[in-house]
Amino acid sequence: MTETNVKKILKIDSSASKASSITRKLGDEAIQRLTREHPGAELIERDLSKGIKLLDESWVQANLTNPVERNQEQQQVLAHSDQLVEEIKSADVIVITAPVYNFSIPASLKAWVDMICRAGLTFGYTEKGPQGFLNDRPVYLIMASGGVPFGSPVDFASGYLRHILGFIGIQDVRTVFAEATNNNAESEKDALNMMDKWLPYEVTAVA
Repeated sequence: MTETNVKKILKIDSSASKASSITRKLGDEAIQRLTREHPGAELIERDLSKGIKLLDESWVQANLTNPVERNQEQQQVLAHSDQLVEEIKSADVIVITAPVYNFSIPASLKAWVDMICRAGLTFGYTEKGPQGFLNDRPVYLIMASGGVPFGSPVDFASGYLRHILGFIGIQDVRTVFAEATNNNAESEKDALNMMDKWLPYEVTAVA
């Protein structure tokens, strides 16, 4: 890893499972490696399984209202979304962990996507089409699938997340996949080997 001046790391977990979650386990390993390489970095953890607001009519209307014209109630409606946007905007490195549920991503992660894709804040429309506003930065996309092969025609999860991240301006997506976990005893080991490409287990200190 060649990034320098990493001051803030954001970790997003979305698995409904806790102790038995492969993605959480791999995500924790990635965080250990990142914080070992960047010991002074602040870590922000967002566990979506603990709850995240969903879009509703009041949210949509508040979001469509000109920011300078929003009343206090509308500002409160958008406060949670504003916080999530600020978290991703301020992070120098992002770790997203996501299992594949029914060929796609967990509902909580989709809700997070809805909260951070904000026209005027994270993307905008131009004559050439949508343009992401976020500066590019490394995103470690850590995923696990019980049976769906990543990159296959029925994988509606990994490609979607790549597209969403690119949509808001983030192209540097570094994948770590634990595939076929239901019948592959080596799936976690294979995922760790993929992680080694981005985050070597032994980090050599620079004098």
